[in-house]
Amino acid sequence: MELISHYFPGITPSQIQQFAMLPELYNEWNAKINVISRKDIEHLVERHILHSLAIAKILKPIKGTTFMDVGTGGGFPGIPLAIMFPESSFYLIDSIGKKITVVQDIIEKLGLKNVKTDKLRVEEISDKFDFILSRSVTDLNVFYQWTKGKIDNNQNNSLPNGILYLKGGDIENEIKIIKAKVKIYEINDFFSESFYQTKKIIHIYNI
Repeated sequence: MELISHYFPGITPSQIQQFAMLPELYNEWNAKINVISRKDIEHLVERHILHSLAIAKILKPIKGTTFMDVGTGGGFPGIPLAIMFPESSFYLIDSIGKKITVVQDIIEKLGLKNVKTDKLRVEEISDKFDFILSRSVTDLNVFYQWTKGKIDNNQNNSLPNGILYLKGGDIENEIKIIKAKVKIYEINDFFSESFYQTKKIIHIYNI
């Protein structure tokens, strides 16, 4: 876990232990179900765990902050952020049941008490959250249309409530028709690995 400890030197021993459990847990599940692509599983820490934690470089949530991870897949970015932010609550949803089975098992084995999961589509959710998370599940404007009505208007954090979307490449055409404020953070400003050269956090707010 040297990579995580390097970029987040303030994490606790218990958090380090939880992060250290993730590779074995994902490798066990990947032997049964293709949760993470075969070519990526050996790069789990850099391409999935640390990538998810980029959000922790722009947001330090207050106690009680709520997050929904839409299309969580194998649990990214929700699980790493739930470890990093134990006083926040996380709701991880995906429409594919076997992925939620994997995520729920990993949450239980990590002993995470601040996470719940459901096999649902985001359109079925009526609750509101401070932040909605995702990693490249669809075109950004489509995701905005799916989730724009699910942001809580009560502002408690220094970062405005909204969508925090992890994506790479050229996103200009996707964001230009979004009727909200958009701020882009280049992840290579936080992490030096070459994987992050084109990776971004897109923050959509004042929705």
